[in-house]
Amino acid sequence: MELYARVRQAVQVEGLSERAAAREFGISRETVRKMLRYSIPPGYSRQQPVRRPKLGAWIGAIDQILEEDKGRPAKQRHSAKRIFERLREEYAFPGGYTIVKDYVRQRKLSRREMFVPLAHPAGHAQVDFGEALVVIAGVEQKAHYFCLDLPHSDDCFVMAFPAETTEAFLEGHAQAFRYLGGVPQTILYDNTKPGGGSDSG
Repeated sequence: MELYARVRQAVQVEGLSERAAAREFGISRETVRKMLRYSIPPGYSRQQPVRRPKLGAWIGAIDQILEEDKGRPAKQRHSAKRIFERLREEYAFPGGYTIVKDYVRQRKLSRREMFVPLAHPAGHAQVDFGEALVVIAGVEQKAHYFCLDLPHSDDCFVMAFPAETTEAFLEGHAQAFRYLGGVPQTILYDNTKPGGGSDSG
């Protein structure tokens, strides 16, 4: 989920191209497009890790090689091809190269720290609807709050509503624009059912 958000931020806010994002995060361009199409990952959530019956008995050996590589200079670390060769030579691995390459790539990506520089140019806003418990006349109840944020200046406008409706969505914008004294050049949307349920600019 964290990678999902980083990719969307890089493309939609920072202006990275789909091709550059695919290269930066080590994923396919089609995956980048899917991430941009939905504000949250669609489909089911995998309950069990991917099973690799053909590789299972050798995963420990691969993990050990990768762990030992951490203490070596980058140019002396094992490539997936070299790990595959060692598995065949030292552990009599009968499988193919692709399954080893895919596993090594996944492990390296999961361990790699990713830093996406955040740049927020002036004149661009983000809008989100959230929920909070509030106490009105001594009664605790749920409120839906509209929030328009200007990341460049850290200024924001927040207004609470009894429900997340199209009317609240529009009224929130009108009041925010009045508060700001103008209209942002672009607005990035998140979690906004009345606004169409997906991000747009």
